[in-house]
Amino acid sequence: MFSHLGEHLSKCIAPAVAYLFLLLISLHTTSSIACSNGNCQLFEACSAATDCGSGLYCGNCPALGKTQPICTRGQATIPTSIINGLPFNKYTWIVTHNSFSIVDAPPLPGVQRLTFYNQEDTVANQLRNGVRGLMLDMYDFENDIWLCHSFQGQCFNFTAFQPAINTLKEVEAFLTEYPTEIVTIIIEDYVRTPKGLINLFTGAGLDKYWFPVAKMPKKGGDWPTVTEMVQKNHRLIVFTSVASKEAEEGIAYQWKYMVENESGDPGQKQGSCPNRKESKPLKSRSASLFLQNYFPTDPVEAEACKEHSAPLAEMVNTCYKAAGNALPNFLAVNFYMRSDGGGIFDIVDKMNGQTLCGCSTVTACQAGVPFGSCKNVSVPSRSPMTNTAGSFTGSVQFSRSASPVHSPNCMLFFLLYFPLAFLLQLL
Repeated sequence: MFSHLGEHLSKCIAPAVAYLFLLLISLHTTSSIACSNGNCQLFEACSAATDCGSGLYCGNCPALGKTQPICTRGQATIPTSIINGLPFNKYTWIVTHNSFSIVDAPPLPGVQRLTFYNQEDTVANQLRNGVRGLMLDMYDFENDIWLCHSFQGQCFNFTAFQPAINTLKEVEAFLTEYPTEIVTIIIEDYVRTPKGLINLFTGAGLDKYWFPVAKMPKKGGDWPTVTEMVQKNHRLIVFTSVASKEAEEGIAYQWKYMVENESGDPGQKQGSCPNRKESKPLKSRSASLFLQNYFPTDPVEAEACKEHSAPLAEMVNTCYKAAGNALPNFLAVNFYMRSDGGGIFDIVDKMNGQTLCGCSTVTACQAGVPFGSCKNVSVPSRSPMTNTAGSFTGSVQFSRSASPVHSPNCMLFFLLYFPLAFLLQLL
């Protein structure tokens, strides 16, 4: 959720060159696949998405030197399907940072988009894969409200994605199809049109799912249980970054209800987890929700698999301590499916297991038994790694077959950013 595109110049070119080199090496090697036809399990070698079992896709991680494609997790465990009936703030959910900023999203007609990307599949796919929080940047643009990256605080046709109502209708369709699921939307809000946001959500048909601000705990208390929220159909929680809209439009002001660590590179600095300047300190107990940001200032697809492996687990532990031994309710990332195997899905399973039942993973939890009573669950072992050609595959998970060397629009940044910035200064 960043407003300055110039920051992204410094890291665009070097990673692309490095991964191109790795890809060229991998093209000269081969290996045999021991399983296929949907029988391959997590960490087992694969050659296509159809080799892997349910919830897995076939991918690799050249950023860690792992060019052998393996079956990799691409779907979350929904914790409420195992342990239900607890307050909403007891659970941890996956959030996509800039959920709308999707690789290969079509630009406006006749316009070359000049911006960065943060995700690889549609919002509908994100929700189907278990994402339950969406970060959306909203702007007044073309007499409507658009999802957009800003350039010097404004939305331009070369940074715009689409009218926000299109994405909100995807959310409405999901909530209608899955009547027990709860979705949170966190808006970086640049909309100045009076009543613009609330009218937008009403127009998308989401008002019937609206969680009322009046029912949100104001002093760090527990939220209603997920069971109560579903029974009352209060299944959409919306936050804005503009304080006045809570009174004017009934949209919750984020910093009243949530603490948050610093975003971008500071949120990935090992051993440090400072709070965002708008947020209360992470140890504050006057807000009952905790959002942990974990994504770099410069998003690069091929780096995400490395980021979402051991470094993410380490930062969760760092922020846990910084927050006074509190685990986040929301974990926000770019390119959420990329990892060297289990990724954010495994990490969130572990957090939910610890919080909900005192087990090492949520899949070991059992409903209706004492806290700490865990069932035995098998831990997948990693297959021996051999080098072979391959990359992410599977049209269900990704909007396209994503190349491990892809770093969108880096050359455009390099060629156009400086003259464009100069021209805008003159306007």
